[in-house]
Amino acid sequence: MSRPRRRGRDVHGVLLLDKPQGASSNDVLQKVKRIYNANRAGHTGALDPLATGMLPICLGEATKFSQYLLDSDKRYRVIARLGQRTDTSDADGNIVEERPVTFTDAQLAEALESFRGDTLQVPSMYSALKYQGKKLYEYARQGIEVPREARPITVYELLFIRHEGNELELEVHCSKGTYIRTIIDDLGEKLGCGAHVIYLRRLAVSKYPVERMVTLEQLRSLVEQADAQEIPAAQLLDPLLMPMDSPASDFPRVNIPTVVAAYFKQGQPVRASQAPAAGLVRVTEGDDEAFIGMGEIDDEGRVAPRRLVVEYPQ
Repeated sequence: MSRPRRRGRDVHGVLLLDKPQGASSNDVLQKVKRIYNANRAGHTGALDPLATGMLPICLGEATKFSQYLLDSDKRYRVIARLGQRTDTSDADGNIVEERPVTFTDAQLAEALESFRGDTLQVPSMYSALKYQGKKLYEYARQGIEVPREARPITVYELLFIRHEGNELELEVHCSKGTYIRTIIDDLGEKLGCGAHVIYLRRLAVSKYPVERMVTLEQLRSLVEQADAQEIPAAQLLDPLLMPMDSPASDFPRVNIPTVVAAYFKQGQPVRASQAPAAGLVRVTEGDDEAFIGMGEIDDEGRVAPRRLVVEYPQ
């Protein structure tokens, strides 16, 4: 029986896209997928259409490891409009309340301090979290409010940048699952004036280098350049990709000999020298230390396969 024909090419890695304002994360994902002619692509946590900045897009086998980026910390620059509250907590929503801005500098400092460290956050109804199999924003668009549980988050750093008139600018370094829109809405309520997001830029995801971010315009320009030089576009595009195991770069690496790797790739736990006592590990093979998948240390101290890289024929 013949194997089904694959659409696109087998390209594997992570592109650090600088998402433009006004586009959905899925829109830009599909554009990147077409530019790379990739058979598979996925993003690692959506940005609101209003937001710009770093959106790691996983191609090919890297999509298997995108979940580890969902768990990583993020850094944002945000500008809030004070004195107005909207139903979505950002400028894309409808204004539902207007109040005067009367707080003092001391009250602002006290309010900001209350968001630092470990706190609980009730997600916005305008989020992609699911309730009974349906996304919250789908309920919100129908005017239905459903119960949401407060979730633990951590704000590692909350920097005050400026307060001018009805604008407040902050920089936030936070844990996974943190909604900046909700922080701004909650902050507006603490200050008694209401607030919503008018500008949001994701500055960083995990430890990815900011200087490796590229725009859709830069990608299209490279395609045009490749056409002009009569070379494959992949020759200019693929060097932009981060390694396919970069989403899991925070996990310790275990290298195993090729002969042992053969058993690991067949789904069998294997012994490995210098393996940690427990937890997930990135597994590489042989002298080249090629990434072959994620493993987990089992009760007997062996490295058991959890997610494996499929080796496609060239």
